[in-house]
Amino acid sequence: MNDERLTVAEATEDTDERQPGQTEQRDQPEQPEPPGQPEQAGKRRRRGPGPFTLLVLPALVTVTGVATFLALTGGMPSPWPEESDGNQATTVDIDPSYIPWLRKAASACTILEPSVLAAQIDQLSGWSDDTDELSGQKGIAAFTDTEWRTWGKDDDGNGHSSPRDPADAIMALGRQDCSLAEKVTALRTEGRVNGDLVDLTLAAYSSGTDAVTEAGRIPATAETYLAEVKALLPRYEALDRADSGGGAGGAAGALLAAPVSPLTITSPYGSREHPLTGVTKLHTGVDFAAPQGAQVAAARQGRVVFAAPTNAYGNRIVIDHGTIQGKRLETTYSHLSSLEAAVGQEVEAGTPIGRVGSTGLSTGPHLHFEVVLDGYYTDPRPWLVAGG
Repeated sequence: MNDERLTVAEATEDTDERQPGQTEQRDQPEQPEPPGQPEQAGKRRRRGPGPFTLLVLPALVTVTGVATFLALTGGMPSPWPEESDGNQATTVDIDPSYIPWLRKAASACTILEPSVLAAQIDQLSGWSDDTDELSGQKGIAAFTDTEWRTWGKDDDGNGHSSPRDPADAIMALGRQDCSLAEKVTALRTEGRVNGDLVDLTLAAYSSGTDAVTEAGRIPATAETYLAEVKALLPRYEALDRADSGGGAGGAAGALLAAPVSPLTITSPYGSREHPLTGVTKLHTGVDFAAPQGAQVAAARQGRVVFAAPTNAYGNRIVIDHGTIQGKRLETTYSHLSSLEAAVGQEVEAGTPIGRVGSTGLSTGPHLHFEVVLDGYYTDPRPWLVAGG
């Protein structure tokens, strides 16, 4: 991924970002022997069991035994089902920069879900991009050179197409799966195969469409692969919800709502020559065409951390959206004609924050929009749009 580290100066232009002790337990002094109880022949006089021994001590022994049993076994089973922890389903253990690409790739066909793609990649490579020298498979989606010539493209616009580029690999796997899904759908419509379309698609990926056609169902050669992928699916089910990161709104499959409407890109993310300075470097966001004074809205729930004029970006707003998969997500909005939000303000997706303008180094009215993940610029397009 062709990301560049976002420094505080770039984001704000010279604006600053922003065991309890234990109580000592002292030994208690020994209590003297009660008066009137002399020892005989150097020994204490033996007494019979009192009411404490007869009544209380057996109960204490029983309670202690039960407590020890519960500690060792994890507790008694409850007759009532426990409520599941909702937080466990809201996160997946992958690089969060992959999430918008998984959602975008899956949106290419109705059968495919992001969780299926993620489970496939997990089964294929365990999310490792190491090259398999024996098979010739490369990258997280394990493409061979021959397969890559068919399915590979420069989807992230960094100037080259590579199976070792995670964004390119995820999108290529989505195209391959959607093509297979189309074929098995046609076969099932014709009555030549039976079965769940997702299962048939995975079987076709593993063993080929011809093997599925010949078997008329999931072929035996694909059963192991299918079982392994399906066993991994629960890890990634959170990706299939309309918003796996917490209420962005907007198009289905997008993590961020559109900051302006429509989303007409005039300059994409990637290397370019600046139209005013003539310097060729990374264009850290996307430019959206919009008329002077058009409303600009927050792309996601968050807190405004910067709202002020800058030299290059003109009037600029930065919103901190908290963390996604443990990495901080921020969005920026630049060249605004006016600022309608203040530092510290809490916003929701769609909250008006400013107006389109041409302040700073700008050739005309537009919105320069950036997505910053854990301090690095990343392509905003997959975060905003499920397809296209």
